[in-house]
This record gives sequence, C-alpha cells and structure tokens, in this order.
Amino acid sequence: MTGTSDADLQQVARQLGETALAGHHTLVTAESCTGGWIAKVLTDIAGSSAWFECGIAAYSYESKQALLGVRPETLEHFGAVSREAVLEMVSGALVHSGATLAVAVTGIAGPSGGTDDKPVGTVWVAWKRRGGYATAEVLHFDGDREAVRRQTVAAALLGLLRLAG
Repeated sequence: MTGTSDADLQQVARQLGETALAGHHTLVTAESCTGGWIAKVLTDIAGSSAWFECGIAAYSYESKQALLGVRPETLEHFGAVSREAVLEMVSGALVHSGATLAVAVTGIAGPSGGTDDKPVGTVWVAWKRRGGYATAEVLHFDGDREAVRRQTVAAALLGLLRLAG
C-alpha cells in the first residue's frame, strides 16, 4: 500500500478479507479514536459477513469498561491512550465476541487533547489472535484529525493482514 486513500484502504480490506476467509478467521474491532472507521472499511467489502463479526466503538472511559472490560485502575493510572489500555481493549474484544482475530485502537486525533507526553497524533494499536499473545505499538502521525484517523485505519488493517497471514 502506497498511501491511505480510500482505494488503498479498500485494497487492503479486500486482501484481508480473502486472507481471513482462507484461514477460517473472523475479525472484531475495538475502536476509540477511529469511531468505527475500521469496521466501516471492512464492511464496505461485499461478502464481509463471512469473516467480519463485529465492531465496538468505545469512546468514553465508561464504554471501554462496560463493553471491553478495561479496568478503571488502568484508565486512572495510565489513561485511555496507553499501551495498558489498548492491550485490555484488544483482549476484551475477543472475550466479548466469537472472533478469532482482533484489533484495538486508541489515540489523540486532535485538534486538541494532546499533552507533552502524548501529543496530538499519538495512537496505540494492538492486535491479538484468540489464544495468543497481544502485540501493541505506539504510532505518531502528522496531519489534521482526518489524516491521523485515516493513517490509524491503515495501520490497523495492515497489522490485521499480517496477523491473518
């Protein structure tokens, strides 16, 4: 993928769908800063019901706790935009679904909300296979809110593609 255009995202989503189907995988997304955009890109693919199970858009602390099982202590001590939170989000997505592969994203898309420690464009992404270990990475994107979110969707999809393959 050379960029994050709609066509690029659709190309990766199609490839991910084919790979998931071939590997008998189903997908779940747990999204904060992208607000369901990853799930939207995946379900734009005709036939995605064969490999996409559900998407959880959990924006508030309360929804992260109720829908994904993120512990209040995690949010208090580390904040929603943290390695600890995204790991609990991705694990919770698998616990609360029947999917075999999960991705979770949480970040600061801007234009406000950034701090010296976590500037606008800071995004945590985690991926996990049912029964396996989660991996997480922090990414730093440039651009406006749309650009940060679009780059987050691309990173999430590419990571899922690697996990499914």
